[in-house]
Amino acid sequence: MTERIPHPHAAAGAGLARLATPAIRWLALLALCAAYLQGGLTKALDFPAAIAEMNHFGLGPAAPMAALVIALELGASAMILTGYWRWVGALALAAFTLMASFLANAFWNVPMPDRMMMENAFFEHIGLAGGFVLVAWHDLRRLGRTASEQGD
Repeated sequence: MTERIPHPHAAAGAGLARLATPAIRWLALLALCAAYLQGGLTKALDFPAAIAEMNHFGLGPAAPMAALVIALELGASAMILTGYWRWVGALALAAFTLMASFLANAFWNVPMPDRMMMENAFFEHIGLAGGFVLVAWHDLRRLGRTASEQGD
């Protein structure tokens, strides 16, 4: 029988595992949704500015588009934070973030030095979208395990 050699970082990981609580997980999800909660609330509280933003990006009709964006940002964030169809909310915000990034952060169309800031924003949003896909993956994986344990 082969003796199992512990990973050199196992002790540190075991100590940090105590921080893997539901409260920390929820705070991480809140941090991931923070920009969408802020954006949705800001747009809802200043709807004329939300309409102006839609017009700025050439999205129309502007008022219905602004209402849809508000509903998406707040609704999908609520789904993620409450766990109600979390994977749907996460994939919706991932898709929205990708589309918005290509629309608002098209760095390839911008000359230097502004290009660098826009390029950073573009890739930060790609990272956010990846985070939302990871949230969906974890939720779907959990749902799959639950279904298989119940014999579905």
